[in-house]
Amino acid sequence: MWLVKKAQRGDADAFVELIEQNKQAMYKVARSYLSCEDDIADAMSEAVLSAYEHLGELRSASYFKTWLIRILINCCNDILRHQGRCTVVEQIPEKGTVEEMGADQNFTDLVQELPKDFRMIFVLYYGEGFCTREIAELLDISENTVKSRLRRGRMKLGEVLQQQ
Repeated sequence: MWLVKKAQRGDADAFVELIEQNKQAMYKVARSYLSCEDDIADAMSEAVLSAYEHLGELRSASYFKTWLIRILINCCNDILRHQGRCTVVEQIPEKGTVEEMGADQNFTDLVQELPKDFRMIFVLYYGEGFCTREIAELLDISENTVKSRLRRGRMKLGEVLQQQ
């Protein structure tokens, strides 16, 4: 949190460090919305610029990551809305960390079968460790909807596994 406060006081190096700490999370979230690498880079760049310009508006330093991811999601939605040229993809395992499951191509293929809304929640919950309340705030949906989509997503993955 001290790094956020330093960045809010104008320390550019502190802001760069914050972005470095969150770069991988940002990429995974952007990748869950966009498949074109150029669009992912554009969304991340736009989100970083917007976060830098509006850093003073962040009310609580402890919510920096949540705030940054919300900005990124908005940027991804803007790209999808205006360009309409990317499809949604994802590579997040059901449990464990992305690093632990990264080599499991079969699981990646399974997650591709989930609808976009389920994939996004899987990214935030299993990949980034956000709690259901934070995901609800990020996606502007109820916490019960988040829980329901997690449960139904796991059930859908189970069905796909049984068919194989």
